[in-house]
Formats: sequence, C-alpha cells, structure tokens
Amino acid sequence: MASESPVSITDVIGALPGPWQPRDLVTANDSVVRVARFDGAFPWHHHDEDELFLCWDGSFRIELDGREPITLHPGELFVVPKGVRHRPVATETAHALMLERPETEQYGN
Repeated sequence: MASESPVSITDVIGALPGPWQPRDLVTANDSVVRVARFDGAFPWHHHDEDELFLCWDGSFRIELDGREPITLHPGELFVVPKGVRHRPVATETAHALMLERPETEQYGN
C-alpha cells in the first residue's frame, strides 16, 4: 500500500471509528505504519516481533511486565522488544503511530 500522494495523519485520525481500532496509513519495505486512538487500558499481550510506538498527540504509558512503565508525550517514541508482555494505557484520549509487520496481530500472539 505504497502511497502515490501524501497521507494526512490528521484526516485519518479524524475518521477513526473509536479507540483501539487502528488504521493502516502506508507500507514501506516489510513494515506498516498504523495509527490508533488510545483511550483507557488495552489488554495485556505480547508479539513475536518488536513494536514501535510514536506518540502523536496526548500522552499515554506503556506498561511492561516486570519493568517500570514508559510514559510517552507528543514526538516521543519507544520500542517494545519482541516477547515482552505489555499494554498501552491512556487516562485521556491520545493518538499513536505504530510501526509493525503487516501480519502483526493487534491482541498479540
């Protein structure tokens, strides 16, 4: 899904149907860039690959099994290493971009 024209992240965010329902923006090489609205707590899960989170707006934390949570603010990113059980939590609405493989399951493996 390479884009032949610019993709407006703001427009895609405005069309999101609700929290935790990501939309694919573009693919590049073997990865997809997704955007999602975070609101509340997502279930604990893990992936068999790394997952990159970039905070677009608002603020959210990523709770990690056995580690201190990581709080992200706009413009900050964090990579959850493969196999690490985690969950994003937003006390107020936030939006994030995620870099993942196209086959990455939202609720983990």
